[in-house]
Amino acid sequence: VQLQAFGGGLVLAGGSLGLSCTASGRAFNRFSNYRMAWFRQAPGKERDFVAAISWLGGNPYYAHSVRGRFTISRDNAKGTMYLQMDSLKPEDTAVYFCAAATDGLGTSKPGDYNLWGQGTQVTVSS
Repeated sequence: VQLQAFGGGLVLAGGSLGLSCTASGRAFNRFSNYRMAWFRQAPGKERDFVAAISWLGGNPYYAHSVRGRFTISRDNAKGTMYLQMDSLKPEDTAVYFCAAATDGLGTSKPGDYNLWGQGTQVTVSS
């Protein structure tokens, strides 16, 4: 396992939840070179982009639906990426995946990312 996501759960609408994604093995050694991102997939829907962050932690980029509510960050020394989710809405309910573009050039397209974590369920109840 090279990427593993943690932190999903059940939360009431308006609440907060934090996710983390930890790299291991070769992915840990090269983590600082990767562009990292979070995606999510609701039942019966396609995998959607949530947020991405460059290899140095700058230039965070968010989907319009989460901008102002979610914050992406990373700690290269720990080989870990984070997603702080505030003001959660029922429509945020999905399985959240972390992903790495090992060439450092990922955009908002899932196809740009070649390393994926296993996903963690986030459920927001109204």
